[in-house]
This record gives sequence, structure tokens and C-alpha cells, in this order.
Amino acid sequence: MRIVYIVNVDWFFISHRLSIALEALKQGHEVHIFAKDTGKMTYLESLGLSIHSINLERGSINPFQTIKLLRDLKNKLKTVQPDVVHLVTIKPVLIGGLAAILAKVPSIVYAISGLGFIFTNTMLKAKILRLGIIPLYRLALSAKNKKVIVQNLDDLRTLRQYVSIPESQTVLIPGSGVDLKQFDFQPLPLKNKIVLMACRLLADKGVYEFHKSVLLLKEKYPNVRFVLVGGIDSDNPASLTEQELNEWVQKGDLEWWGHQSNMPEVISQATVVVLPSYREGMPKVLLEAQALGRPIVTTDVPGCREAIENNKTGFLVTVRDEQSLANAIEKLITNDNLCLEFSHNARVLAEQKFDIEQVVKAHMNIYENLVQNHYAK
Repeated sequence: MRIVYIVNVDWFFISHRLSIALEALKQGHEVHIFAKDTGKMTYLESLGLSIHSINLERGSINPFQTIKLLRDLKNKLKTVQPDVVHLVTIKPVLIGGLAAILAKVPSIVYAISGLGFIFTNTMLKAKILRLGIIPLYRLALSAKNKKVIVQNLDDLRTLRQYVSIPESQTVLIPGSGVDLKQFDFQPLPLKNKIVLMACRLLADKGVYEFHKSVLLLKEKYPNVRFVLVGGIDSDNPASLTEQELNEWVQKGDLEWWGHQSNMPEVISQATVVVLPSYREGMPKVLLEAQALGRPIVTTDVPGCREAIENNKTGFLVTVRDEQSLANAIEKLITNDNLCLEFSHNARVLAEQKFDIEQVVKAHMNIYENLVQNHYAK
């Protein structure tokens, strides 16, 4: 098979889909990556993958740029002539989906890893964009020989309100999996406690609620460290600013460690991992944290609620509610036995549900079935 992945940026492909591509290479398939080059493409090339840089601006809704990208993707696909195109994240699904249909690609895989700002935000801008995006989804997902991968059933239900997708063409794969060897169980630090939130620093991830919950807890628990990990995402309208973050740090509210690449080491330092997001596909950080044996506090919203077992590997709290969040954090930082119990359960859950090997196998089966289906006609 000749497989093309269309992804927004190279680093995201490395963190979320690389294992699948490497397995495809191992099985003798030809693998191409279309992504924006942020300096990681030469690394991907060194692994034996064919790389193609594309000018994809995630935050841009410029129609001229979009048409230019559509034409570029269509031409590249016609040149490569793949058997399967795998589209990952919203813009590649929409623009890449249209390009793949126009280039007459025989099999298309759409990975809907969360419905994003346009579906989750209640701002007027998001509502207006939704009106324009829904017809695009219908067009982009109109391929005959396809599979639509969702990470949670809520996203599928929301999508089905606007786009007709037969059940036989959808598959639920909970997240992009975790390498259980890389994210191996680590003892829980109970003496010097750290409550850690790691994500892109967006309002929709619940960063403001985390900050407010810290203010509620800090005086009572001066020895507990509260840490934010992640970079600013200037392409996203919901991103925090560097000024806001620096103010919090200067006031001594919390620590900000910035963007970190060695996540096993970073998460291992945490006693509790927090993600008070407004909605997710399936948050990778929660899967990684549980593989390392970390108790979780997250919100009772699509994606997050499927990532944990409530009262067993962590707590689900009310979305946009710093008091609910603070109460759950407090339960864990004041009860070492509960932390240890959740820690053990978290690793067991990761082994049962989130092993990267299961995810890779599921994807290879999807590719093979689509290609067989095409040639059987």
C-alpha cells in the first residue's frame, strides 16, 4: 500500500500518529507525510518516511489561502497516487478531504480527534463559523470508500446531527494510545506534592479554572506546588498570553514550566494530574498520566469522562467550576492512601484500554479493509 498522512504540523504527527506510520513501514508499505514543517521533517525523513511540506496555517480562515492549500494538496495527491489517505485533525479533514475526493483517492480515513473551537465555543464568532463549516464537513466526508474514526461517542453524535455517516463507516478508537514501555509505571511522589496541568494553554482547556482553583487551595496547602506545563498557541483565538502567565508566576500563584518534550519525566514528577477541559476528543495527557500511575482530576465532559474511571482512577468534576475542581484536588492531596489506590488502578486501566499496540493494529486493519473493499468492486 501507498499511505499518505495529512496532518496540521510535523510535531503533532510525531506525538500522535508516528507509531502507526512506523508499523506501516515495517510491513513494507510506502508512507508519505504532508504537514507544515516546524523543524521536525528531517527527523521524519531519517526514519524512512517520505515528507512533503505544506503551507497549512491552523488559525487562518483566509479563503484565498484555503483555496491555494486545496489546490496544492490535490496536486500532491495526484502525483503520489496513494491507496489510502489518512486525515488527522480538523483542517486536514476538511481541506484534505476535499482534495482527496478531487484527486480521486480510492480510500479515505478521517480521524475526528475532537470537534474543536467551532463546535465547543459559544462565542458569536464560533457560531458564525459553524454555519460555514457544516457544509464543508458534508462535502469533505462524502467519499464512498471511507472510515471515520472518532475518539468518543459524543463527538460522533454531534457530527451525525449535521453529516450523514453510515454506522458501518465509523469506528471508535479511544485516543492515539500510549507506549506502555516509554510511559512505564513510576512511584508516586507523596512527600513533595505537585499538582500538574499539561496542555496547550487555551481557555477551552480550563486553564483559568485551574488558576482559580489554585488560589482557593494555596494558602491552606503552602507546601503543595501547582504547575502549568505547555506553550502558548498563538494560532488559536482561545490562547492565553505570555503576559497573563508571567503575572501569575510573579505573584507566586503557580509555576509555569513552558513547553516540555520529555513528557514521561515531566508527568512522573506529579502527584496529581489535572485537566479541567471544556471538551476533548480523547486527551493524550490523561492516558499518559494513567500509564505512569497518576491519579486524575478532569471534567465530566465528552472525551475526558471516557479517559478515566470516576472514583477509581480519578475524579470527574463540574466543567467551568473552580470550586468543584479545588474540592477534588483537595481530596487527593490530603489522602495518600486514596492516591496510591488510584495510582494502581490507573496503570491497570492504561494496560487494558490504551496500549498503543492495540491502536496501531486497529489502524492497519482499517487500511487493509478499505483497500480490499476498493479492489473488490
